[in-house]
Amino acid sequence: MSSTAAPDAALARGFALAAPPPAFFDDPHPYFDALRRHDPVHALAPNSVLLTRYADVLAVYRSKDASSDKQREFGAKFGAGTPIHEHHTTSLVFNDPPLHTRVRRILMGALTQRAIARMEAGVTVLVEHLLDALEDAAAPDLIEHFAARIPVEVIGNLLDVPRADRAPLRGWSLAILSALEPAPDAALLARANAAVGEFVAYLRELVAHRQRHPGDPGADMLTRLMQGPADGSEGTLSEAELLHNCIFLLNAGHETTTNLIGNGAFALLRHRDQFERLQAEPALIGSAVEELLRYESPIQLNNRLTTAPLPVSDREIPAGTFVTLAIGAANRDPDVFAEPHRLDIARKPNNHLAFGQGAHACSGMNVARMEGRIALGALVRRFPKLALDPAAPPERDRRVRFRGFRRLPVRLT
Repeated sequence: MSSTAAPDAALARGFALAAPPPAFFDDPHPYFDALRRHDPVHALAPNSVLLTRYADVLAVYRSKDASSDKQREFGAKFGAGTPIHEHHTTSLVFNDPPLHTRVRRILMGALTQRAIARMEAGVTVLVEHLLDALEDAAAPDLIEHFAARIPVEVIGNLLDVPRADRAPLRGWSLAILSALEPAPDAALLARANAAVGEFVAYLRELVAHRQRHPGDPGADMLTRLMQGPADGSEGTLSEAELLHNCIFLLNAGHETTTNLIGNGAFALLRHRDQFERLQAEPALIGSAVEELLRYESPIQLNNRLTTAPLPVSDREIPAGTFVTLAIGAANRDPDVFAEPHRLDIARKPNNHLAFGQGAHACSGMNVARMEGRIALGALVRRFPKLALDPAAPPERDRRVRFRGFRRLPVRLT
């Protein structure tokens, strides 16, 4: 074994996701690389493994024997019957068919390509207004003043949430999603439970108002979700399904898009040749967004529970195994992506796993892509001298499931 291989293998063997090394938050890839090479089916605990190879992650995503149902896991983690448990076990993402199939069809019926195309003009106007405000800011921050504001406004418009009511939405979303970290503490769970309670109470009032004053189901997603498909094929959502999937829409859209834009801008600024190439070739914005999703995946981890023995790598993991899928690691697997640590905004093919695969592929992926394309394209075009602020270092969010920034100070000229 070479002198470099020994510490590399030790890095993999000693890795603990619930208590990662401090350096992991700033750059997880040395750890992911070591795990992929030396311990691709890494034991986290009894009956719990972490997968880092692309082929293994993809196989689990596509397997009928990998369940997304989290009733048992979240009951132990959150406490059965708590608001955060009710939310995460009622929303689309943590359920299996037939409930998942029915709810997904209802949601996707409101997120058609035609509906997304109708949104584009409004998102373009929103982005330009935010860039105006960014230019006027005394200390411009790409997260606070730009990336985090776009998805809140987009989902707020989709559900027709009055603009005056949108201030708490981002805070509620961050609190609820932070409970999904591997080892949330009591204070974090208390904030998450409070956020779910406040969000549900607000949505009950909004739904009651919409029942009295229905919107246009072609433009108002909340009205459409309340009424169900026009042909009645999937029935209607129960009150709990409606409320918690409205929360899910905001949470999923907020986290993915904020991180896509923030991570994407940071990566382009750290790779100036790619920033300048996108300026010179704006038609590359579509492939640039795909590469930025691969390079710094907004969601780094996903989970499944095996319901039957499942072959991965050189072994078979038994039924009842809790499987953590390292999306960020899979998206830099050298067996799939040439020079995986190189940012290439024209990379093709680029079959990344940032939005998952199979039946649980992200239902809002095309909304996120549209927002990322408009936001990053406009940012690069509007501020050709954009740079990180040398006097104010960026601040990474210290979470392992979600990868993004709390602050990203920049200089515009």
